[in-house]
Amino acid sequence: MQDRNESSRLVRTTTRRQMMAGAAAAFGGLALGAAHAHAAAEEGISHSAEAIHQEPVFQASRKRVYEALTDAKQFDQVARLSAAMRAMATGTKPTEISSEVGGPFTVFGGYIVGRHLELVPDERIVQAWRALSWKPGEYSIVRFVLVEQGSGTKIVFDHRGFPDGQGQHLADGWNANYWEPLEKYLSAGK
Repeated sequence: MQDRNESSRLVRTTTRRQMMAGAAAAFGGLALGAAHAHAAAEEGISHSAEAIHQEPVFQASRKRVYEALTDAKQFDQVARLSAAMRAMATGTKPTEISSEVGGPFTVFGGYIVGRHLELVPDERIVQAWRALSWKPGEYSIVRFVLVEQGSGTKIVFDHRGFPDGQGQHLADGWNANYWEPLEKYLSAGK
């Protein structure tokens, strides 16, 4: 009988210990979570920043898509097919696109400007990109990754760091001023 009482006492002790340890872990986790949230707020970290992710597909090689996006003469033709350029007056600033990393680009009559951060021919383009209507010194990052898809090319596109509230406007603009006219340009050149 004494062995049975000893066993019961050990089971109750273990259970109490487990409960105490579990409660301590739960309260510690809550305290840590609150401390982490407080630290993030003090550091100015935003968890609500907008981003754009699009994956248009074109019936053209990666080389052809890359050149259309990085060659000034070709991109000027793409831009002329866009909604933005149809709305602009003639005589706007010409398309200029450097072929060097760190080099500048000016597109859409000078309304969009920036610099190339990375150029990997036929694979990737990363740019510091801005609209002239943004505050001085305000730039976002755009990344075009060209992925072979059958006989065509998919652009895995990401745009981050633009001013708050601009997401929908910019997402619509990428479709109307890049993807749709690029599709027309590439289809006409087959």
